[in-house]
Amino acid sequence: MPLSERTPLLIVRVSRPPPRYPHSRLRRTCTCCLGSILVVGVILFLLPFALLPREHGSLWDYASGPHLTGEEFQPTLWTKEQWDGFGLPKDKPCSYDVYINYPVDHRLALIEKDGEHSKVKFEASLEEDVLDDDSTSGLNNRIPTFHGYSASGNVTAQYVYVNYGTFWDFEDLVKANVSLEGKIALAKYGGGFRGLKVKRAQELGMVGVVIYSDPQEDGEITEENGYKAYPDGPARNPSAVQRGSVNFLSQLPGDPTTPGYPSKPGCHRVDPYDYIPSIPSLPLSYEEAIPLLKALNGHGPAAKDFNERWQGGGLSHKGVKYNIGPSPENLVLNLYNEQDYVTTPLWNVIGTVPGTIPDEVIIMGNHRDAWIAGGAGDPNSGSAALNEVIRSLGEALKAGWKPLRTIVFASWDGEEYGLIGSTEWVEENLSWLSKANVVYLNLDVATTGPNFKAAASPLLHKALFEATGLVLSPNQTVKGQTIRDVWDKDVDPMGSGSDFTAFQDFAGVASIDMSFAGGKNDPVYHYHSNYDSFDWMERFGDPASSCEAAVPPFNFQPLEEAMASFHDAATEFDAYTSSLTAHLKDDFPWWQYWKKIVLYFKIRAANDKYKLIERKFLYSRGLDGRHWFKHGIFAKWPADYILWSDVSGSSGEFRGRRCE
Repeated sequence: MPLSERTPLLIVRVSRPPPRYPHSRLRRTCTCCLGSILVVGVILFLLPFALLPREHGSLWDYASGPHLTGEEFQPTLWTKEQWDGFGLPKDKPCSYDVYINYPVDHRLALIEKDGEHSKVKFEASLEEDVLDDDSTSGLNNRIPTFHGYSASGNVTAQYVYVNYGTFWDFEDLVKANVSLEGKIALAKYGGGFRGLKVKRAQELGMVGVVIYSDPQEDGEITEENGYKAYPDGPARNPSAVQRGSVNFLSQLPGDPTTPGYPSKPGCHRVDPYDYIPSIPSLPLSYEEAIPLLKALNGHGPAAKDFNERWQGGGLSHKGVKYNIGPSPENLVLNLYNEQDYVTTPLWNVIGTVPGTIPDEVIIMGNHRDAWIAGGAGDPNSGSAALNEVIRSLGEALKAGWKPLRTIVFASWDGEEYGLIGSTEWVEENLSWLSKANVVYLNLDVATTGPNFKAAASPLLHKALFEATGLVLSPNQTVKGQTIRDVWDKDVDPMGSGSDFTAFQDFAGVASIDMSFAGGKNDPVYHYHSNYDSFDWMERFGDPASSCEAAVPPFNFQPLEEAMASFHDAATEFDAYTSSLTAHLKDDFPWWQYWKKIVLYFKIRAANDKYKLIERKFLYSRGLDGRHWFKHGIFAKWPADYILWSDVSGSSGEFRGRRCE
């Protein structure tokens, strides 16, 4: 679940904002931060090279066949064997019994009624084209198009175009008196997490949801603008389908039957339907959405008559007028979705490099499960990069090196269904993580384009900025440029959508997520499609809302005073740690060696305070209505904005910050 699903944040202002980086010296002196810089630097150095097929077979091994959550144990064994061969001293699979679904059958047909008779005007294939130039697209064991955690059902009803299907889009439809109850929603991908589109449709009494990929989301690189479609060019293939989970991620990641505790055999399980849909849904290509959209032409209001959120649409040149509907009473959709829900094992692989300080731990993780047979970008570019880091550290270990802090590597299973493998592992190891974990480094979609992107906890912005200045950019316009030189310096908030969620929002562990991604003028990445393939990666991926409201009269004076007090304490601690750092260079005579011991314990205590500061933002009772989420600052809002929340669950948006 990638960066495209994050949404921007509001700025909560007080009358006198504190300095942007009041703790720069503190961060610089904390060895935890320095350790993070080292590890991040290693990752950044290896990311650009992790996808070169002539040197690295691991990407093709991962991306050459299906590896849907829980279905294949072979990728688990292959990963463990690779890590053994790299010289990782301790690695083992760990399993959880989780509740997930697998596709059985599906159908989507546009039906015209004529009295007692009816005829099929259009029936979607619900498949992606097999391409001669993309070997992965034609595998016999490729995975059907479906939604994770979609409900089984067979519904026939009129349908309504709902734009992106966001909370505010549905509010606009309700205000416009568009009939929704008993209808099927036709929504575009984008604007928020797909599961929340289904959730809101369900809450409004709709009986099914179809979500398609509109070229509007592809920036400049579209067929309408003259670009050829993949495989002949960089534009989206018209038959591409985005699979994905429709669980209610803002309510609960992980196994929906075991909220807050690990899914071990024999454990107590709850009804999952507070966290997953009870209405069916299907993903669709824009090629097969066109007949459905054109059938709405002239029916109901037009999207162009709504507010700015409804403007645009990338299929107007195909004759689509983006009318809302509903469709006429004699024109209905039949949506059939059959899913097999099972409780089945999934396997994480956990590797450990013991450090000199065993109770200070850096964790680096990537998930290896995918919705498709390929997954060259998501997740296997990250898998290849993670393996390169392990291989490099393995060589250092063979030469006698030992890290100061313990390093844990994780290959997660079940990320795509709802961050299951990482969440269950964090829930099981929460007590240990709360005491020992310093930072979590996430690699999900490591490479799908040329532009460096990052999301990070505020405590790690400085470490990220310094690390990017140590590594040469793979996309230099001037010789010698570092990643920092060509990076826009924007750091996204962590939000949710990948395996850092349980670390950041449940355990209170500072986290970083990094990738190289495409922009509006770069080839279109076929997210969760069969065309996220080795062939696409070689050719294109890696070749060499406004809401106006009156402002309530909040009193921010107590908040300002608290922040000022915190700033004073941090400044004092800043000076204290600077003094400790200065004494590190002191050469004590042997009869004053005890001073070194005292200095060690003072530095250790200072590092412990830095390590545990993120935990201080955890609220043990959880946020209102979403008790799994513990972090009082960062949480995923029910309407899919990444929010600042107080302990009662009230929220206000912020934006990402520039890292300077």
